[in-house]
Amino acid sequence: MPHASDPRVLVVAANLRDLGGLATTDGRAVRTGRLFRSGHLCDLGVSGRATVDALGLRTIVDLRRPTEAAARPHPDLPDCKVVGISVSDDDNEFAVVANAMVDPDAEPLGPDHITSYFRTLVTDRLDRYRPVFEVATDPDRLPLLFNCTAGKDRTGVVAAVLLRILGVDDNTVMADYLLSNEVRRTWIEGTEIDYRRRIAERLGTTPDEVPEDRMASLWALMYCQREYLEAVLDTAVDQWGTWTSFVAEGLGLDDARVATFRAALLH
Repeated sequence: MPHASDPRVLVVAANLRDLGGLATTDGRAVRTGRLFRSGHLCDLGVSGRATVDALGLRTIVDLRRPTEAAARPHPDLPDCKVVGISVSDDDNEFAVVANAMVDPDAEPLGPDHITSYFRTLVTDRLDRYRPVFEVATDPDRLPLLFNCTAGKDRTGVVAAVLLRILGVDDNTVMADYLLSNEVRRTWIEGTEIDYRRRIAERLGTTPDEVPEDRMASLWALMYCQREYLEAVLDTAVDQWGTWTSFVAEGLGLDDARVATFRAALLH
């Protein structure tokens, strides 16, 4: 059943949505049923599994680390090839913030730390993402789904870049990125209660007395924040001068590849 806030959301529990239906700046729109984003798919119910089966996926690009993929494996989808391309390390900034959050002796870390991480995706870690875009822009791989665990950070970056390549305007790209906060709200609220209790236990206090800076660390992890995606998109232009140069030189996608991708995805 489509999500109340956006009918493109197909399976709420998996943060699974169709990138189709979004308008481009030249008056066209992204085709539906061709490109999808999601979190992990290992806990699908009967209805969710039926929805995924109906997508007719040819390719899944799994952005997770091998340990994540092993812990939450994909369901068996006939005629669908899973391409594993890990784009992060085990000791990434999200893990650093999570560990500091429950360590009584550690300095709490918040959004600035995560924003810095997003910036380094362009300055230091782009080589991990290039193979993702090589696969995702190949029309022969469609219908294609790309995913990580929560479907919000790694997946959110890939979705934003692909939508920008397709000509979707920045406000719409940002809205799609931030939509994960609404789709995952019930899960986030439950996690907040659990983490508040755990932090209280580690700090030797009650849940009501957990310092706000500790909760700020949690919120930095749980929510998509505008400045995270802006750090990626702005840094791409800062490093390469223009968005077009970033796509061509940074991602290695030449004009012919971009044109073929757009032809397959736009109408």
